[in-house]
Amino acid sequence: MSEEKLIRERLSKHLFGGEAFMPVIDMLDKISFEDINTRPANLPYSFYELFFHVVFTQKDIVKFTCSDDYSKPKWPDFYWPKEKTCRNAEEWETLKAEYITDRERLKNFLLDEKNELTKAVKNGKGEQTLLRELLLVIEHTAYHTGQMLIVLRLLNLH
Repeated sequence: MSEEKLIRERLSKHLFGGEAFMPVIDMLDKISFEDINTRPANLPYSFYELFFHVVFTQKDIVKFTCSDDYSKPKWPDFYWPKEKTCRNAEEWETLKAEYITDRERLKNFLLDEKNELTKAVKNGKGEQTLLRELLLVIEHTAYHTGQMLIVLRLLNLH
């Protein structure tokens, strides 16, 4: 296996988490719809708000990286939910499905060797490479994963 392929495989594993912390997908199994909107211990966010932010930011980076029809969302307005609570279980299930679908799309884009790691992505310039965008998703998700784990612990779910 080439060194570049090894790097792509390693990045793919880190994209899904679990190398140094609990994967987000495992956290989703620990929390019920009834608990996602709770802001425990005077925290300024709920599990839902954090997860929405992770999903939206990931979707934005995936579109920026992979799509021909990218338009930049307004920061910070669209990156956090307008409504502080998830209205129903169907909306919650849709959000979880979007997280998984976008993560798979990014993984497949990464593993396709036609997509150069160090070349600017479709909507990027200069240093906005596939490698950089992937690391942004990994770092951003890791940061908020810690916050989501704190919420789970304060809700006695982990």
